[in-house]
Amino acid sequence: MIELKLPADEQSIRALKVGDEVVISGMMITARDEAHKYMVEQEATEVKDVLKNGMIYHCGPIVAKDEKGWRFVAAGPTTSKREEPYEADVIARYGVRGVIGKGGMGDKTLAACKEHGAVYLHAIGGLAVILARSVKKVKDVHKLDEFGAPEAMWVIEVDKFPAVVTMDSHGNSLHSQVLADSTAKAAELSKTL
Repeated sequence: MIELKLPADEQSIRALKVGDEVVISGMMITARDEAHKYMVEQEATEVKDVLKNGMIYHCGPIVAKDEKGWRFVAAGPTTSKREEPYEADVIARYGVRGVIGKGGMGDKTLAACKEHGAVYLHAIGGLAVILARSVKKVKDVHKLDEFGAPEAMWVIEVDKFPAVVTMDSHGNSLHSQVLADSTAKAAELSKTL
């Protein structure tokens, strides 16, 4: 298990390879469709410092607020492919070093990871409550009124957040490899029918 601290330098990220298991500690933000659109169409100055050498988590958390402030109740990953139209621009513009989600992303994001020294990490779906335990503190929230809780940009401090590198900065994608292997196997099996 590789321990990764945020903010992360480019060298640490480029040392990661597809299949590496990591635990992430430090500050990151959650961002889904509305937040990505906003970050591309406008200047997201409120999260720019956290994004620089930081990570984005594709997550629409379930949150609760009490006298101590906000806390994450559930923090499962959301499907990343929806952010494909935006992610490469966000990585380049804000200096993002990692994107966490589920299901992988496309060629445009993979090319941005390679060019800018970033990775895509897979968080395990179905573990929303367990993943929320890695969120030690909600430091801030932006665009809550405009976007709503699932789409807001939550600035969170995580400790030992578990993930697996599935797209690295060398152009490798576990998602593409699984698709190619599955397609080849399906073609082989169809010959026997």
